[in-house]
Amino acid sequence: QVQLVESGGGLVQAGGSLRLSCVASEPIPSRAVMGWFRQAPGGQRELVARILSDGSTNIAPNAQGRFTISKDNTKNTVYLQMNSLKPEDTAVYYCHLDLWPSPGSWGQGTQVTVSS
Repeated sequence: QVQLVESGGGLVQAGGSLRLSCVASEPIPSRAVMGWFRQAPGGQRELVARILSDGSTNIAPNAQGRFTISKDNTKNTVYLQMNSLKPEDTAVYYCHLDLWPSPGSWGQGTQVTVSS
């Protein structure tokens, strides 16, 4: 099973930017859908962005125009560029590899805290 490790989280002021990275332990399968999810305290895990096998992307409405997802196959890495951050973006961010119907993988998460 592919292991995922996220990094890049931290504390940032509102309006600032962060770039999250998700490194896979082996080449990302070409048919995989890679996604970033987040979970705020007391909340449910929600999809933030995903990149499909054809390179197209889906961004959640509350992140459109601010967040961008990209993938570098040469580095087995998926990125989430987050700009114009808001306090409500505060959450643990998780990387996910979807290989349905095969089992997927989750990373351990990285904390993002946006201060007002």
